[in-house]
Amino acid sequence: MDRAVAVIPARGGSKRIPRKNIRPFHGKPLIAYSIETARESGLFERVIVSTDDPEIAETARSFGAETPFLRPSSLSDDFTSTDAVVDHAVNWLKREGMTFDYVCTVYATAPFLEPAYLKEGLERLKNSDAVYTFAATSMPFPIQRTFTLDAKGRCRMFFPEHYNTRSQDLEPAYQDAGQFYWRHMKRHTEENMFGKDSIPIIIPRHLVQDIDTEEDWKRAEIMYRVLKESR
Repeated sequence: MDRAVAVIPARGGSKRIPRKNIRPFHGKPLIAYSIETARESGLFERVIVSTDDPEIAETARSFGAETPFLRPSSLSDDFTSTDAVVDHAVNWLKREGMTFDYVCTVYATAPFLEPAYLKEGLERLKNSDAVYTFAATSMPFPIQRTFTLDAKGRCRMFFPEHYNTRSQDLEPAYQDAGQFYWRHMKRHTEENMFGKDSIPIIIPRHLVQDIDTEEDWKRAEIMYRVLKESR
């Protein structure tokens, strides 16, 4: 029987939104939504929160996650990658004698994540030769028509050759949804997550919102309220 574990990275030192992972969001700490969705999916033998912060660990446990270790400070600064954090958790589990076939990184800031998409990610991974599946969504505007600002604050298109191209004639583009990332532990690749060995699971845009700034937070609260009312 296949075995899967979920790892939820949640460090204490978030800068742009202080204490983001346990800040109340519609009545619960933000991290609670990811923990509850992972558990509700029924896919995971263990749901582990990797944190360096005792208060986050206590909050995570109160919503049903495990916090079997506190992450070392060397893996808790602004420059530590998510991969390094998850690898640390995976290696810890292996040293404890646990073997598993799949690991799923679930972001602590994903209140819109639904169990159905976690399940689809695992099924697509099982029924393919891919190494990864992850949540993605379509870009709301053609990237070929985007522009930046020069030193004088004037427009400079990234793709000026598409200034007169109709939107419907442009190739669709997608982005990382920042929700979950499945990995097959017995397959290996030199490609990164956005390479040929990955399958994106496309999530509707109304279920996707980064939460990195106060503006993001306010938008997410409005989106969540509207979604809840519509259901």
